[in-house]
Amino acid sequence: MRILILANYDVGLYQFRKELIEELLRDNKVFISLPYGKLVEPLKDMGCKFIDAPVDRRGLNPLKDLELLIYYYELTKKIRPDLVITYTIKPNIYGSLACRAMKIPYAVNITGLGTAFQKQGALRKMVTIMYKVALRTAKVVFFENCDNQHIFIDEGIVQKDRTCLLNGAGVNLEHYSYQEYPTDTDDTRFLFVGRVMKEKGVNELFKAMRMLRKEGINCSLDVVGGLEENYEPIIQRYEKEGWLHYHGYQEDVRPFIKNCHCFVLPSWHEGMANTNLECAASGRPVITSNIHGCKEAVIDEVSGLLCEKQNVQSLYNSIKRIADMSNGERKSMGNVGRKHMIDLFDKKNVVKETIHAIKKE
Repeated sequence: MRILILANYDVGLYQFRKELIEELLRDNKVFISLPYGKLVEPLKDMGCKFIDAPVDRRGLNPLKDLELLIYYYELTKKIRPDLVITYTIKPNIYGSLACRAMKIPYAVNITGLGTAFQKQGALRKMVTIMYKVALRTAKVVFFENCDNQHIFIDEGIVQKDRTCLLNGAGVNLEHYSYQEYPTDTDDTRFLFVGRVMKEKGVNELFKAMRMLRKEGINCSLDVVGGLEENYEPIIQRYEKEGWLHYHGYQEDVRPFIKNCHCFVLPSWHEGMANTNLECAASGRPVITSNIHGCKEAVIDEVSGLLCEKQNVQSLYNSIKRIADMSNGERKSMGNVGRKHMIDLFDKKNVVKETIHAIKKE
């Protein structure tokens, strides 16, 4: 079988779908189409056939989107895949429309609803209509949390019997193996991994950390991830204050997880936050927002703490509680988090469920 995968970013596809692609490559010829990035080469080494794609991840230019739709139509016409699998909003919509026109079976992954669905308004209405048209003949639509699934069903975008709820992309428990908990207690080291942008809750996180520092609590924050918005002056100021350490984008975050006492992700919205899963699998307590896509990774008060999104005081309270705990208490939380990942989020099981759903007649 010839399978075409459409995505918008090499990093996400390689880091979170590598195991699925490996499984698909066993019996199928796999093509991938996305903008070129350095992690395309490992995907090609696995056996994927790569075609560069003009996807503008965050742009709202109608002409560029029309060009993308035409591109996907020409691509599917040329490759004639037996199945197309799409990830993220633009490949989901425009790739699906091309598949409908070509009468090619397609499976769609809703990895998160993004900014468009956060507020009622013209943009949400437009995206809803486009999704309704695009997904009408989808073979299966995958969701990473039940809230996203319910929104699509309630809005009439997709029928329930054509949906499949997964535990996110799962987590590779061998790659993110248990890391011995740090024994030093002089400084409570918190970690944020993700795109540095306001919708990840970084403003609230920075404010909460400054409040703790002003109280004389000895804690620090490591930030790992690319700058999606203009945070460079703010980060430089906090680095000078001595409590923030910025490391930029890192291909391997495991050394940073190993060094931290607790992971923090106060995001406003997520499909399923992979970083929460990775840090929990590594045996670290997790502080994250009490929203679908984040809270599934945490057994509240047992493996971590849930805080209210966009609420500095709530986040501050959670961080302070972790800072005030003994090392033994934090270590116990991390151990429970690891077991929670083994029980529910093993990537091997997620891959099996995905394969089963796309093979189902």
